[in-house]
Amino acid sequence: MNAQQLDTNRLANYLRQHIPGLEGDLSAEKFPGGQSNPTFKLSSGDRAFVLRRKPPGELLPSAHAVDREFRVISALQDTDVPVPRTYVLCEDDSVIGSMFYVMEYMEGRILWDPLLPEAKDNSERSAYYDAMNRTMAALHSVDVEKVGLADYGKPGNYFERQVGRWTKQYRASEMERIESMEKLISWLPANMPADDGTVSLVHGDYRLDNMMFHPSRPEVIALLDWELSTLGHPLADLANQCMAWMLPRDSSMKGLAGVDRAALGIPSDEEYIARYCERTGRGGIENWNFYLAFSLFRLAAIVQGIRKRAEIGTASSAEADARGNLVYPLAEMGLSLTE
Repeated sequence: MNAQQLDTNRLANYLRQHIPGLEGDLSAEKFPGGQSNPTFKLSSGDRAFVLRRKPPGELLPSAHAVDREFRVISALQDTDVPVPRTYVLCEDDSVIGSMFYVMEYMEGRILWDPLLPEAKDNSERSAYYDAMNRTMAALHSVDVEKVGLADYGKPGNYFERQVGRWTKQYRASEMERIESMEKLISWLPANMPADDGTVSLVHGDYRLDNMMFHPSRPEVIALLDWELSTLGHPLADLANQCMAWMLPRDSSMKGLAGVDRAALGIPSDEEYIARYCERTGRGGIENWNFYLAFSLFRLAAIVQGIRKRAEIGTASSAEADARGNLVYPLAEMGLSLTE
């Protein structure tokens, strides 16, 4: 049984013990895309759920932490952060071959292109961006002690830990020497801003296509894909989202490079950052290029992991091989911000 398939008979027997009122046959359909944790829609009678699993096989250390995802989504149930309802976490590999959890299936839209061709006019397009901004501010305003996540991350300088972590992940999946990555690995620790003591819950991969929007309104109904979440510095999420808009407008990246944003009702980085600062009570941001360069370095390290998994045959998407080559332009972009 590979990452793309599930043993629905064993799974149904397990879920009937953990989800009240679940009856009838169970079917599973894999969602397309998604590089990391294979995700399925489960159907049983008129009920639907979502299952996210660790891929089977040999994995990089600390990657694919579906148990952490389950914990954080469960903790956020009664906050202003929109998340699906959670049902069960299964840590027993014998059920489907790897750890998994089951959550509510929500009817909504995943939007992939930051140009938002779905918007009917510029004011609606602006409203989508404002909804993303509001959701991020809500996330960074969560009282982590109150929701039981005070131990969800390690103490100390978040960016120091992250640069160390992603350097290790990159080394674990390195296939050749890439000069621009080597330079970033040296530059980031040497140019790290002093730790200002700010700690919040961070999503770790905050971007447009990790949100589900209402079927017809510019409203975020669920923040998804919490695999990289931890306690850390909120500017990591803000930089990650702004970094995505720097990328070129090609089939693999869907960025906003070269786009006249004002003509489309899309806020500039400066406007988006100012609105976020207003919502979170932050006076301003220094060393912004460091946060962007870090975001590009981290994405390059993630992409290198996808490339390595494609080589050994455990990547969950057929597109993984093509995406792996993005490590070069991402590292070059990160390096250009350091000059």
